[in-house]
Amino acid sequence: MMIDTHCHLYTDAFDSDRSDTVARAVQAGVNAIILPGIDKANHAALMHTASVFPNYCLPAIGLHPTSVSSDYELELDFVEQQLKETTFVAVGEVGIDGYWSKEFMKEQHDAFVRQLEWAALYRLPVIVHSRNAFDELYEILYSRRSLQLRGVFHAFSGSYEQFKQLQKCGDYKIGIGGVVTYKNAGLAETVSKIDPSFLLLETDAPWLSPVPHRGHRNESAYLIPVAQKVSELLKLSFEEVATVTTQNACDLFKLSYLCT
Repeated sequence: MMIDTHCHLYTDAFDSDRSDTVARAVQAGVNAIILPGIDKANHAALMHTASVFPNYCLPAIGLHPTSVSSDYELELDFVEQQLKETTFVAVGEVGIDGYWSKEFMKEQHDAFVRQLEWAALYRLPVIVHSRNAFDELYEILYSRRSLQLRGVFHAFSGSYEQFKQLQKCGDYKIGIGGVVTYKNAGLAETVSKIDPSFLLLETDAPWLSPVPHRGHRNESAYLIPVAQKVSELLKLSFEEVATVTTQNACDLFKLSYLCT
């Protein structure tokens, strides 16, 4: 049993075969898929997907940093209203992205902080996006460690030293996906040093397909090669990796019905 803790199954990349994709995930041993939010424009599709696959596709809500622009206040109003009206498993995908554009970095900072405060208010974990922004994120999280936040650093690509820094900020897991299978990514060495109690499995589908599926659309069934690589790095069996990462996900996202 595995849980894909980060998959954008609701995007148009899956419009032609979404049900078949879920069937393949079930066949592969994936017992749940968490759907992180992006922005208001994508929210209806996310919630529809969650309604079509109840208790399997689990919705989160958040304003993605690359969706932060001049209208971000309206976007945040939408997130806040949804948190008041609907049950979600997490606040996310939120964070800071300094890769695609630095035009709205101040606004990204503000959006991230406010969503962290909502996560604390609603006692929800955060799904954190970080790209070319680790130092800024660490400063924000460390300065707000009194919020006693918990969450996951999605698609973690940092060093072991950065992983240790994060543990000073709160209870943060590390999301491991297809990048761990890439020969020159450097992530494998980091993962080999991390206790499995800190690890979650994810795909970030439709992106970041693992070897041997690189060049093709990613999907939740491809958690298998990710778990196989992690088991190799940690010198554990595939079953042990699946068990511990599933328990980690159940604990973080409060999915007790999956881990009885």
